[in-house]
Amino acid sequence: MSDYQFYRVEKKNPVAWVYLNRPEKQNALNPPAWKEPKAIFEDLSNDADIRVVILAARGPSFCAGIDLMSMIGAIPQVMEKDQRGATKWAFLKNIRLLQEAISSIEECPKPVIAAVHGNCIGAGLDMISACDIRLCSSDAIFSLREAAVGFVADVGVLQRLPLIVGQGITRELAYTAGNICAKRAREVLLINELYDSREILMEEAEKMALRIAGNPPLAVQATKDVLNYCMGKSVADGLKYVASVSCNIVPSQDLGEAITAFMEKRKPEFRGK
Repeated sequence: MSDYQFYRVEKKNPVAWVYLNRPEKQNALNPPAWKEPKAIFEDLSNDADIRVVILAARGPSFCAGIDLMSMIGAIPQVMEKDQRGATKWAFLKNIRLLQEAISSIEECPKPVIAAVHGNCIGAGLDMISACDIRLCSSDAIFSLREAAVGFVADVGVLQRLPLIVGQGITRELAYTAGNICAKRAREVLLINELYDSREILMEEAEKMALRIAGNPPLAVQATKDVLNYCMGKSVADGLKYVASVSCNIVPSQDLGEAITAFMEKRKPEFRGK
């Protein structure tokens, strides 16, 4: 178990739980929330015992969005009266740092499952859009809120969400900055599955994680790599890339174990080799 300022990481091999852990503020993202993900997901990426990550939250909500007041101190350019070149250049660098925090989730080679309960607002939606799979409980509320407070959502949701729910739904959410309920989120395919309670959500997220972890990790991670690469690419580009990936991981010890286990009528034990 590791404690960061904003997150709490619990490794229960082969699954790691990463909790947003600022429940008294509904997990609103303050400066540590943006600084810590890169180190967290690098550690999980390099831990061979971890095969799947679940991103969840402590307290009544998944995430209430950005903690605007605390972030003003971290990004002072927002309030600068002098908005000439140097200020804008510094602001650009800060935006890129925020983008890296969200992208570190997507770039983790291990599959990441988001388990969402309560409010998932603004930056919270950015965060789950970078996950591989999204699950939620029936009390979940989602909102792409940035336009309502004078911002353009600039850390990835406008790029990722259309690939999940399509352009029309993304534009509706972005322009209206309104809320959608868990049922609607399931209907538009933002959410893979909807559960009656937070308790069931967490149980089912873990069950799914363990099912994924039971498959050969090389194959799972290579599949994620191919899927990530193919976003925005042509089918022809994707086929060339996956051919190269396939040649690099086949044959493997896990493939031999799968064949042996089938012949011996037993459950295979994959080692990621």
